[in-house]
Amino acid sequence: MLKKHKCLLKIIDKMERIITHLDLDSFFVSAECLSKPELVGKPVIIGGKSERGVVASCSYEARKYGLHSAMPIKQALRLCPQAIVLSGNMKLYSELSQAVTTIIAEQAPLYEKSSIDEFYIDLSGMDRFYKIEHWMRNLSEAIRKNTGLPHSYGIGSSKLLAKVGTNQVKPAGSIRIPSGTEKAFLAPLAIRELPGIGKKTAEFLLQMGIGKVGTLAQMPPEVLEATFGKSGRDLWLRANGIDRSPVEPYSERKSISSERTFATDTTNSKMLKDVLTNMAEQLSYQLRSLSKLTACVAVKIRYADFRSEMKQQTIPYTGSDQPIIRAAHEILDKLYNRRVRVRLVGLRLSKLVRGNHQIDLFNDSLEEIKLEEAMDRIRHKFGKHAIGRATALKREER
Repeated sequence: MLKKHKCLLKIIDKMERIITHLDLDSFFVSAECLSKPELVGKPVIIGGKSERGVVASCSYEARKYGLHSAMPIKQALRLCPQAIVLSGNMKLYSELSQAVTTIIAEQAPLYEKSSIDEFYIDLSGMDRFYKIEHWMRNLSEAIRKNTGLPHSYGIGSSKLLAKVGTNQVKPAGSIRIPSGTEKAFLAPLAIRELPGIGKKTAEFLLQMGIGKVGTLAQMPPEVLEATFGKSGRDLWLRANGIDRSPVEPYSERKSISSERTFATDTTNSKMLKDVLTNMAEQLSYQLRSLSKLTACVAVKIRYADFRSEMKQQTIPYTGSDQPIIRAAHEILDKLYNRRVRVRLVGLRLSKLVRGNHQIDLFNDSLEEIKLEEAMDRIRHKFGKHAIGRATALKREER
């Protein structure tokens, strides 16, 4: 077992890595405050305004009342009746995110945009030419000067350490965790503060008497592996501050699409909509799996004479089934106004940006979010075609 224990430690590279994690503080609220300065310092909720809406984001002033993302709006307003509720503006958020991305791209040697409001920057080796803290202060000032967005950042020897560091100094803070102090920095933190530990894992660890990261780091790795499987080994590595995941060069996929050619040409517009519903479900699931959102839906039809037509529609950024299904159906109604037989129908989602599905809660009801999460879990386990809405599945019975 000692030999295995030593093998785990060999993944530490001799070359010192310097990684920065930069997070735009309460991004959606901060974006709104730029054009509405009267919101500064007030409890603000970004989310759906309907009774069944949920919180997409909230200000730090609102969080003091116990508010958090994905909380039903009704519950949030009971906890904080004076909160100001605003609908989301994904066009604004996307533009500001892109502005920050451009600033980082112009100055950083290697960066990764992990979400609409989070970035990793690999500064390894740059300490030979610059003082890293000074370089980051200059970058931070450029972001603040050009966008007005508050942000925090952490500097460490890995993505894990940098992210944990950022979370410790938010909002509007910065920290550098010196090489060699990783375990000491992590040790006093609660286990939930270690990335990758969810609610259920945390509860299980607490039942084992493990409440601090330092306690988890002292556990024999073979015990954790026997308890949690392969993820137990990863838990031990992270608790000991060991993380070799690379900063992935930033790139964006432009679009995703799906097409279906019918065995028999059809004029059944109801069936065409059912097929589009199924495609929308599959593509939106793919978006969520990739942590992406779309702002453009396009429908393509090809007639029996092989002539093709396509129309597209811009929508607020989303990774949800329903807005994409609605847009696809609306486009088909405009596009297919000739009763000519159709041999192919296709759906394309473009104008993709990185973003967690959480940021698409502005118009979703809690029921719809839970439904999509449940369907996604089934797809993860049994395959992407394992489940779908009844209207989409009926087409297979025809």
